Amino acid sequence: MLPTLWGRLQTRVLVLAIVGGIWTLIIGPLLPDGADIATSYRVAFTVLAVVIVLGIAWEFLYHFLQQFRWEKDWPTMFGLLTGIPEGIAAWCVVAYTPLLPDDLRPSPLVYSIQFVTTWLVVWIVLNGPLRAIFPHWRFQGGRFF
Repeated sequence: MLPTLWGRLQTRVLVLAIVGGIWTLIIGPLLPDGADIATSYRVAFTVLAVVIVLGIAWEFLYHFLQQFRWEKDWPTMFGLLTGIPEGIAAWCVVAYTPLLPDDLRPSPLVYSIQFVTTWLVVWIVLNGPLRAIFPHWRFQGGRFF
């Protein structure tokens, strides 16, 4: 069975929150922003939250586009490359939205390091260990519950 929309939403939110959260805890103090550790974490977790929220909207767009494909799913490499438009959209929200205070806006370098490394770590976990730990995940439409 292919991942359903509900399964992809669950997978995206859970894996980004858990794996992305752990990765953000690891990389947060190492980001070259020159701020104290509390501010670095606030910025890093704000970026992660923006990516999770925007990712939910992206899943609806991807679901629509996948209906035109025979398999109703993306090839694995597409899953990696979708990080490009998602990263650009998340940067636009983080950098230009008036909803975020100026002290939570990372520099382009800090944002790029965090987003690209988090995207790669999450993609690797989704395409490797997750399939080994949860062998029936794919057969349940990508749902965890």
